[in-house]
Amino acid sequence: MSVTPSAAGSSPLDPTGPDGPGSHGATPADTSPPVTTELPVTVLDGAAPGPAPTVLPSPLLGLPGAVAGTGRDTGLAWHYGDPMGEQRVTTLRTGLFDTSTRGRLTVTGPDRLTWLHTLTSQFLSTAADGTVTQALVLSPQGHVEHHMNVTVLPDAVHLDTEPGAHEGLLAYLTGMVFWSKVEIADRTADLGGLLLVGPTTAEVLGQVLGAGTQLPGGADTAVVLPAGGPQGWLRRTTAGTELVVARGDLAALAAQLVRAGARPAGTWAADALRVLDRRPRWGVDTDERTIPNEVEWLRTAVHLNKGCYRGQETVARVDNIGRPPRRLVLLNLDGSMERLPETGDAVVSGAGRVVGRLGTVVHHHEDGPVALALLKRAIEPGVPLLAGGVDAVMDPADAPEPETAPRSAVDHRALRSVRRP
Repeated sequence: MSVTPSAAGSSPLDPTGPDGPGSHGATPADTSPPVTTELPVTVLDGAAPGPAPTVLPSPLLGLPGAVAGTGRDTGLAWHYGDPMGEQRVTTLRTGLFDTSTRGRLTVTGPDRLTWLHTLTSQFLSTAADGTVTQALVLSPQGHVEHHMNVTVLPDAVHLDTEPGAHEGLLAYLTGMVFWSKVEIADRTADLGGLLLVGPTTAEVLGQVLGAGTQLPGGADTAVVLPAGGPQGWLRRTTAGTELVVARGDLAALAAQLVRAGARPAGTWAADALRVLDRRPRWGVDTDERTIPNEVEWLRTAVHLNKGCYRGQETVARVDNIGRPPRRLVLLNLDGSMERLPETGDAVVSGAGRVVGRLGTVVHHHEDGPVALALLKRAIEPGVPLLAGGVDAVMDPADAPEPETAPRSAVDHRALRSVRRP
């Protein structure tokens, strides 16, 4: 796909409404040659070894003020000239986030639901059309090997992953087909997404899709877009409301959404919102040792009452004991430093002992520099820490719950009245 940056005011994506980046002090668009090639992305932590995957650059990089992202955000805009304003708009109106570099697979065939049910951590065998959820593929030891969003539509199940991670997932799923009546297709080059976040999302969508358009009825639901417009689907999750359409329709659809009042926001703003919500990103906030019990995926991507799947024993055992080795928490970082730590840096206690691993690091518009980190479960708020050499402390809201007897333990007090022979 060719993306030709143009001067502000002349691009088909250049908004004319009051919420466009041009009205917030954005710099003019770059006048460099068009982007026409696929871009390399670093292989994610925990992914299978091999050549670095590639992503197609998003057409939204042609917006005025767009500053290109790097690393895992290659192909997307880091921000559009005002990263703090791009965060604030999600509390007042609607921010428009680019999800077009995510890996996307489609599973079809009569066995698609029961087959995915047996391979993943989620209960999918009876999932109704319109279901939106998350699922994991675990190692035999219970470590997270793949994380995916799942959207169930009438004729197919759609899976989306971190950029480039779909290649490993595709290889795994293909190797597990055997006699099942399923077909798996890589749709990464064909589909793209736009995520709307903010209180005026329904109003924006109504202007673009039509006032009578059916919207998802609640969180974790999806509907097929009506005929006469861009073809695809609309889904609502805890992160926001996402439109998934043909990649060729992204530019025109984004322009319509901006004219309707949505403001483009980059990956900086997306990370800031996600970190405050403690939503982990696979390969960034997790490592090869992560088990679902350490992060929110035990709640969002694991069904604890379903039948056997690979890695279930570890998940069930730790859930019964109630004591995962680590916890994903929010760290507040010292904002007086000239630098911030980096993803993967060690978190060290005052005694010099390594107690965790740093994930996403970002500057939030209200909370300042913050980060997600996997810390040993015994660490409590108020304990002085060093994250990549920067002073840090756990957020008080992430204080560990008081340890109680495991659910699997026998309560001998309840058995005292039992008559024994």
